[in-house]
Amino acid sequence: MRVLVVDDHPVFRLGMSALLDSLPGIEVVGDAASVAAAVTAAAELAPEVVVMDLHLGDTAPSGVDATREILRILPRAGVLVVTMLDDDDAVFASMRAGARGYLLKGAAPAEIERAVRAVANGEVILGPAVASRAMAYLLGHAAAGGGPVPLPELTSREREVLDLVARGLDNLAISRRLTLSPKTVRNHLSNILAKLQAATRAEAIVRARRSGLGGGP
Repeated sequence: MRVLVVDDHPVFRLGMSALLDSLPGIEVVGDAASVAAAVTAAAELAPEVVVMDLHLGDTAPSGVDATREILRILPRAGVLVVTMLDDDDAVFASMRAGARGYLLKGAAPAEIERAVRAVANGEVILGPAVASRAMAYLLGHAAAGGGPVPLPELTSREREVLDLVARGLDNLAISRRLTLSPKTVRNHLSNILAKLQAATRAEAIVRARRSGLGGGP
């Protein structure tokens, strides 16, 4: 099994690589410390599993963007997030981007090995610290399913961004909530304004609230 380790902290990256390389049937074929390096390494090395941190650099969480780009290139790869972030937004943003697993840093070596092998086999695995609220989230959405989708011309991610805009969050707060880069948030907002034919952010907020986003009309 070929594994790529992505983390911007050298000590953790080297430690994770050493741990995985010591396991039977697993070979660490490379490592990376940034989104660009991770995407390039994935394209060149074609790993079957990518162990991904969410914070890659000091500017903004970017592991979600890296996950999305890698899976665009390697749709069959399994991404296992291993991070310090344990909030709901980070978990769900990662899974929406295509990650198959989510562990917190500090997980035992046996838990990491089990998770790596699971995502390589196409399974979805969550650490015990996040599994219960992820299940509650999924069950809640299943129970609420079947209703009309507000502003169907928008993608699900664009609706998420617009919902937060309508709740009064600025771009930086939205980037942190959804673990996206500020540039990605700006791009989503530009697309939202174009699709809604809204001239300003304020006009988009009015449309969002009339459609039930941002807490309703």
